[in-house]
Amino acid sequence: MSSLEAVWVQPYDHPGAVYVTGVFDILHVGHVRYLGAVAGRGLPLVVGVEDDPRVRAWKGPTRPVNPAAERAEVLAALRFVSGVFIVTGPSEAHGPEDYIDLLAPMRPGALAHTAGDPHAGGRCAAAALLGAECWELEAIPGRSTTRIVNAAGMG
Repeated sequence: MSSLEAVWVQPYDHPGAVYVTGVFDILHVGHVRYLGAVAGRGLPLVVGVEDDPRVRAWKGPTRPVNPAAERAEVLAALRFVSGVFIVTGPSEAHGPEDYIDLLAPMRPGALAHTAGDPHAGGRCAAAALLGAECWELEAIPGRSTTRIVNAAGMG
């Protein structure tokens, strides 16, 4: 049993969607282009937003800038997003096995990540165990929340 849970903001309960998880702290053009490219591959897109305590543990006390509920609300407003949930659970639960247990009941058709993601291997292993495809898409160069936070002097 996973120590991670999904708290649905915009429920989606159909097999075969593509799932993306992440922080999505300050939504920017890099996020929108990436998520649009994922959705453009033809499967419904479902996004998992990491909760505030998990983000704080990984990125430090000044993050996230925006609370998880607001980050999820903004993502749900994108026309190409079919579902959104908040990932809750202990910050140390971030391995492939944790996400397999979380995502298995959702019956994903694919898991997507950006090229260069340090967890890409684990994501692809999880996809294989879930019977899903593993999609790697290019990140949008020069676009990141960390860059925005640092440029604004918030980091």
